[in-house]
Amino acid sequence: MKNVLILCTGNSCRSQMAEVLLNHDLAGQVHALSAGTKPQPKVADGAIAALNEAGLNTEGLYPKDVDAVMNQDIDLVVTVCDNARETCPIFPRPVPSLHLPFHDPHGEPLDSFITVRDDIRNRLTAAVRAHFGL
Repeated sequence: MKNVLILCTGNSCRSQMAEVLLNHDLAGQVHALSAGTKPQPKVADGAIAALNEAGLNTEGLYPKDVDAVMNQDIDLVVTVCDNARETCPIFPRPVPSLHLPFHDPHGEPLDSFITVRDDIRNRLTAAVRAHFGL
C-alpha cells in the first residue's frame, strides 16, 4: 500500500477532503493522510458537510501539523495550495511530489465546498492513480 500525504496550509478543508476521498476511492491501494504547514484549530464545517453529503465518514478528522508526519514512510506528497507548495518541508528522505491547487471555499456557501470536493475527487484521484500506475 502506498502512503500519500496531502499538504496544505491550514489542514482544515481541501487537504482534509482529499484525505477522506483518497482513502475511500482508493481503499486497499493507497493510505492518505493530511497535514498543514500552519494548521487551523478545527476542520471547516463546510468540508465536513460536503463529505457527509457524499455519504463519507468524517469521524476523527482534525488538523495536524506537518511535523507530526515527517518521520512516516511517505511515498508521495501532494500540495493542494500554492502556499504549501512554497513552504513544503524537506523530508528525511527524497519524496516525489505533485502540486494540484484547488480553490479555497472558506467563507463560501456549501455549494462551493461540494464543487471543490468533486474537483478533488476527479483530479486528485486520477493523478494519484496515474502516479502509482493503479
